Amino acid sequence: MTTMTDTMEAEAGDRARERRERLFMALNRAAGPLGVFGLGWLVPLLKIACGDSPRAQMAEIWRGLLIPLIGILAFLAAWSVLAPRVQTSLGTIPGPVQVLEQADGLWDAHVAEREKEDAFYERQKVRNEKFIAAGKPEMAKERSYTGSPTYLDQIATSLVTVGLGFLIATLLAVPAGIMCGLSRSVNGALNPLIQIFKPVSPLAWLPIVTMVVSALYLEPSDALPKSLVISAITVTLCSLWPTLINTALGVASIDKDLVNVGKVLQLSTGTTIRKLVLPSSLPLIFTGLRLSLGVGWMVLIAAEMLAQNPGLGKFVWDEFQNGSSNSLARIIVAVLTIGVIGFVLDRVMFALQAAFTFSTKR
Repeated sequence: MTTMTDTMEAEAGDRARERRERLFMALNRAAGPLGVFGLGWLVPLLKIACGDSPRAQMAEIWRGLLIPLIGILAFLAAWSVLAPRVQTSLGTIPGPVQVLEQADGLWDAHVAEREKEDAFYERQKVRNEKFIAAGKPEMAKERSYTGSPTYLDQIATSLVTVGLGFLIATLLAVPAGIMCGLSRSVNGALNPLIQIFKPVSPLAWLPIVTMVVSALYLEPSDALPKSLVISAITVTLCSLWPTLINTALGVASIDKDLVNVGKVLQLSTGTTIRKLVLPSSLPLIFTGLRLSLGVGWMVLIAAEMLAQNPGLGKFVWDEFQNGSSNSLARIIVAVLTIGVIGFVLDRVMFALQAAFTFSTKR
């Protein structure tokens, strides 16, 4: 009887160890995807929660979580101490607490604006129903809400604009980069233009783009207003160069044996590009895309400020012109928002790079 009990306990222990090993294997596999989004520090915490030794995971926790937290806390402490000592035309530099209060205020303003919009459409619905019930359907009309855009609305506008500009830049830069990488003649023809236009500031492109779009885009639609097109094209002109250059470099540096194999098999140009060139050059292409997206996001804010197009850039400029006691704190909220969104966009591109290539360097 004792032997049977011992055997059952041993089998139960073996099953528990197998489950624990499988769990740790799953956590190790999750380390890659979590690391892409900067959440790799969750893995050692989960291992500790599953019974692993805290001492064995402390090095990962220290490097992935505690050191970044120390850096952030040191920055917040320095900000809190030094900000009140700087006097500007709008008052002292606001500290973290004041900035957080303004962020809450912007959120409350967004919620209040959405409630006003819902109430407007509810009143319009009731009024139209009364007209229809009274036999006057011609009096029933649908009107759009014309309230001012909130802070979150301006964030959404900027994201749509940079997405459109980045998409156009990608569609132009990747094919051009492939042609430059495959043909020395094409590379020689385009390289002078690349070197000339690559350093041009968005502030120089913006007036030209504004005049060209105003002359050609005569009937703008509600879904694609003229201000969005101007900002998106400005983003395109400034952000396509990193993708173009990295694509050309990636295509030019692929193994020549692969190209020779394609020639031996008499593959068509399209098949060679699709089967041989693109898979080999994807890591550098994605590096260019990440750089282009970062450049495009910076360019967009400057373009919106200068052209007064809707978005975060216009929000910053309007607050600067407003000159109220809360304006500086709201500008800092926008600065932090721009930085966080830029980080998230880069992480999304890195996640796509990790999913489609074998390169996982950050």
